Amino acid sequence: MQALHRVLHVEDDPSIQEVARIALEVVGGMQVASCDDGQSALEKAAEWQPDLILLDVMMPGIDGPTTLARLREQDATREIPVIFMTAKVQPNEIEHYRSIGGLDVVIKPFDPMTLASQLREIWERTDER
Repeated sequence: MQALHRVLHVEDDPSIQEVARIALEVVGGMQVASCDDGQSALEKAAEWQPDLILLDVMMPGIDGPTTLARLREQDATREIPVIFMTAKVQPNEIEHYRSIGGLDVVIKPFDPMTLASQLREIWERTDER
């Protein structure tokens, strides 16, 4: 199984983006690239080829589910796993995000001290690695 090193975080809130970057880089020892909208995420994912994309659900312009659909349309990004991040915690919504291709859902607010281990746990239980 390949280790999780490179994470593309897509989040329109700069403060959440910064907390996640610190949580993943400093606490988790990962490389992180950040985008603040779906369109820039499509370009960055194709260019940078992250191991995983941590994708906010609700963003202006292209939302998370639409961004995922567009990632799946591009050869360069079709196979990159995605974990959604959202404040919506209704079980049916979480199941919906999984049904459209998300590995899982991280609920906001997240704990910065455990975010990296949470992503690794989701990564490691995915058999497709």
